[in-house]
Amino acid sequence: MPKAQETLLEIDLKALKHNFKYLKSRLNPKTKFMAVVKAYAYGNESCQIANYLQNLNADYFAVAYVNEGVTLRKAGITKPILVLHPQAVSFKTLIENNLEPCLYNKKILTEFIKALTTEYQENYPVHIKFNTGLNRLGFWQDDINFIINKLNETKKITVKSILSHLAASEDLNEKNFSLNQIETFKSLTKNFIKKIGYRPMLHMCNTSGILNYPEAHFDMVRSGIGLYGFGNSEEENKHFIPIGTLKTVISQIHTINKGESVGYNRAYKSNSTIKTATLPIGHADGIGREYGKGKGFVIINGERAYIIGNVCMDMVMVNVTDIDCNEGDEVIIFGPNASAETLAETANTISYEIITGISQRVKRIFTGC
Repeated sequence: MPKAQETLLEIDLKALKHNFKYLKSRLNPKTKFMAVVKAYAYGNESCQIANYLQNLNADYFAVAYVNEGVTLRKAGITKPILVLHPQAVSFKTLIENNLEPCLYNKKILTEFIKALTTEYQENYPVHIKFNTGLNRLGFWQDDINFIINKLNETKKITVKSILSHLAASEDLNEKNFSLNQIETFKSLTKNFIKKIGYRPMLHMCNTSGILNYPEAHFDMVRSGIGLYGFGNSEEENKHFIPIGTLKTVISQIHTINKGESVGYNRAYKSNSTIKTATLPIGHADGIGREYGKGKGFVIINGERAYIIGNVCMDMVMVNVTDIDCNEGDEVIIFGPNASAETLAETANTISYEIITGISQRVKRIFTGC
């Protein structure tokens, strides 16, 4: 690829294919694969990512909200799409776009059946979520009879799958907790299937669940962060390739004399003569203020250049005193050789936050097509 001439996110589809194939290699061939493309495909651009994965025969897609699913349908995605956190106000749109809701409490189940009555639908596929320890969304075990009674009262819905979510699958110090979640899920689904009279698909594993708990792969797994190149552990990261490289350029180089300051609020005051580079990327692009004041860094000509002063809305300034560089040179914020995880750690956060936070005003380009 030519050197960057502006701020852009370069997305490597060959790396995406590699990550998909690696995750699939950890599964039984009969286990289905749900690609999680919520949050703009974790900041990478959902439509082209989903179409590429659809061509690779991903079985299902998952989004957080109905509008994300509508976007995929308009982009040509024909595979089933699970909406993980639907809101009742969007049920009509969900049905019109043949999206499949995750139903997680009594209110949302009741309201969806009501919406189907209005839309004259029958046997609509839904997914029933149980809370086994994450304590975020999901029915409780003692809600099973309520769900079964609701299902017996109507022919409007068919349970396509039963799901739950591991709370700490990446943390092997919490292995006993995860195993307890898995056993709870097995127990409640056995009870549910006995009462419903047919067997929906079962799925529980996220990326770290795929890697650490093969006994919980069941009928389908869900992967988000793994597709985008992160295995949630130093050992597993060796098998993944981050698909996104965030790049920018040096707009201007300054010589800052002793006693002079840099940026808003004079947050950096120099105690010697230094050289700074101003870059056209800031907190409006996803580089938060927490990366300022010497915490975060970028890579210029193979060297770390630390952010000094406060991050501005559209710009950051970095210390290039000991780096041989010029205006117009390419700058790497993160990528396969400068991990988003490492950058995120400087601000005491995680790779998920920095990659999903990249503003949509940042240009996306695709390679490996």
